[in-house]
Amino acid sequence: MRLRVELVLEVEDAGEVTKAALRRIAGDPDLPDDERTQAETAVTEDTAEALAYLVDPFDLVSEVPGVELQQASWSSERISYDPDSPDWDLDEDDGEDDEEGGIG
Repeated sequence: MRLRVELVLEVEDAGEVTKAALRRIAGDPDLPDDERTQAETAVTEDTAEALAYLVDPFDLVSEVPGVELQQASWSSERISYDPDSPDWDLDEDDGEDDEEGGIG
C-alpha cells in the first residue's frame, strides 16, 4: 500500500532547523565520517536539506499497529505558497482511485 503525504511548512527560524539537523547528524553513531561531513555541509547550506534530514518517514508510521515500512523516499524544496490559490487545494482529486478505507 502506498501512503502519499504532502506537507507545507513555514520555517520561522532556519537557524534552529539547521542546528537540530546538525545535532541529529552528530548523534548518529552509525554514520561514516565521509557521509557525516557531506550531511553537515548539505544541511548547513540549505534549510530544505536540513528539514529533509529531520523528517523521518519511519517515525511517522513506527507506532501504527500492523504496519511495517518497506520503502520510503522523501525530499524537501522551497516553494512559493499561496493558500488562496486553487493549485493548493489539498482536497482536489488527483485522478487516482483512493484505496478502500483511505482518506481524501
